[in-house]
Amino acid sequence: MIIAARITIVLALVLGTAAALHYAQLDLTLSHYDARGHLMVARRVFDNMMPGWIQLGAVWLPLPHVLNALPAQWDWSYRTGATGVVFSILPLSIGLSALAGYLAERTQSVLLAVAIPLVVLLNPNVLYLQSTPMTEPLLFGLSFLALVMVDRWIVRPDASLHATGVVLVLLMLTRYEGWLITGALMGFAMLAHPRQAVRLAVYPAAALVGFLFLSYGSTGHWFVASGFFEATNPALGKPLLAWEQIVQAATSLSDSNLMRIGTLGGLGVLATAFVARREGRAAVVRGLLPLALLAAVALPLYAFSSGHPVRVRYMVSLVVALTVLSACALRWLPARLRGAGAVAFLGVMVWTIPPLDPEAPMVREAQWERPYAEARRVVTAALAERWDGTPIMASMGSLGHYMQQMSHAGFDLRDFLHEGNGDIWKAAEIAPAPYVRWILIEESAEGGDVLAQHARASARFLAGFTRVAEGGGVALYERHPR
Repeated sequence: MIIAARITIVLALVLGTAAALHYAQLDLTLSHYDARGHLMVARRVFDNMMPGWIQLGAVWLPLPHVLNALPAQWDWSYRTGATGVVFSILPLSIGLSALAGYLAERTQSVLLAVAIPLVVLLNPNVLYLQSTPMTEPLLFGLSFLALVMVDRWIVRPDASLHATGVVLVLLMLTRYEGWLITGALMGFAMLAHPRQAVRLAVYPAAALVGFLFLSYGSTGHWFVASGFFEATNPALGKPLLAWEQIVQAATSLSDSNLMRIGTLGGLGVLATAFVARREGRAAVVRGLLPLALLAAVALPLYAFSSGHPVRVRYMVSLVVALTVLSACALRWLPARLRGAGAVAFLGVMVWTIPPLDPEAPMVREAQWERPYAEARRVVTAALAERWDGTPIMASMGSLGHYMQQMSHAGFDLRDFLHEGNGDIWKAAEIAPAPYVRWILIEESAEGGDVLAQHARASARFLAGFTRVAEGGGVALYERHPR
């Protein structure tokens, strides 16, 4: 078990770092707008007109931004995303190592225990994500660690209570899929040890309550569930169509073979639990635990049926779960064939889905915004030439990624008036002229941002302002001299 874990973490760190350097050379580290957005949230905790913890509150959960809050104040790190990448590679490697140890114990095969984590890592979509400051790699790593810790907690509920609880807290504060996976793990924990599970549930419950208070303190709402996307998905109100979109996207991220083997693995988990029923309830629950990873699929199902546009990265977690479940299918091979079967499975996956495939769906999706980023250079140049150092009004919810890009032209986040500036922002939303000379408006994406909506609703909103530049869907306005 220890050997498998050690081999896996070394391979994950080496391969992950090599991939990150590869994508950095291709200038793809920050090509995804959310990669820039996550850096911006981490940076704004200190670099802001109104710095402080309140800047963590938004649609996103806080842990990734807390981790990177201090490193992001280093200009080089903020502009390149380097430390954000470290916080992707490192936790994923640790999680894969924990998964390897877990599989070695369950299958008694070191080869299988190393091969399955490598199948996860070498999927080109996962490999790209861990080469960016995106938050999915942290989710995957903590999900594997939580699976392993809950498995240990079932065996010794008192000895591992605190450590397991802390991991669940971290998972809860990373991404919303973590809420679903944690909920599934806690459901299994309740089945294994109902009374002790109540004590364990205190940890994720505290994380949830803490986030709700953070959300209310920073946004005035206990939970922000709307207003950050335009409901354009034809699956709106049609969960069956949403499910078809999920299956189609997940298949494009892997291939049909992985989908089939992963599904067989899910059936294998049920069969394993059935066989273990004579060993007691705890043994049955331990056999079922890997199914908890599938709970993440509920998020895109809800999002797409609520009209959220399809984003393939939401299904990467499903591909990861099916890959882990494939180990459960391979476990049913004779003991002497498990290792060879796992190595063959790894070889087929790497052959059919090349790890650095430039046409991988996640790599392509990450480049959707690149033409707009290039076109916005005109706006940046115009502002840099005319700027007098006074605040620039812009919606961080829509243009946060652009603000990060503008750091290369010497603009700091404290130069912007945005939603995180409380009452000043609210007053400027009504009448910007008394507060700012410059306004940046996103006019096209998602139907336009909140400032675009104000401008369309009332001609008086931009009274006294002149449009001086535009590009990539963004327009720059300057107030006339008085």
